Amino acid sequence: MKLDWVAQPAAPGHHRAELNWQGRPGTAGAMASALNAWQRLRFEVTEEGSPGCDGMRYSYTPSLGVFTAITSAAGEVLVPEGRLRAAMAAAAAEGTDLAAELDRLTGRAWDEELEPFRYAGDGAPVRWLHAVG
Repeated sequence: MKLDWVAQPAAPGHHRAELNWQGRPGTAGAMASALNAWQRLRFEVTEEGSPGCDGMRYSYTPSLGVFTAITSAAGEVLVPEGRLRAAMAAAAAEGTDLAAELDRLTGRAWDEELEPFRYAGDGAPVRWLHAVG
């Protein structure tokens, strides 16, 4: 598979590539692990939910590291009940800000850093891949 790299308007001197893909559940995690090994990339790998499997989003920036989240059919981050309870307990016991804990659980810092990079420049290619079998 060949990616078509184009100039990244959000970071002059950098390039971007975009790939839409389909594969078996769990492929996104393997892709994110492989990309993470490069450590100088900013990336997002998203796997839509399928019967019996939640959707997933893996986000990475060199300054923040990896963020992994379960996602809804609409692409929104879902926070499991246990993680919400732990955040509320930590906020109460340690006197930390619950809003800051919720921002951490929803990946707000990753969204803020990646948002300018999500927009394709004029003429940026989109490639569709489909799994068979």
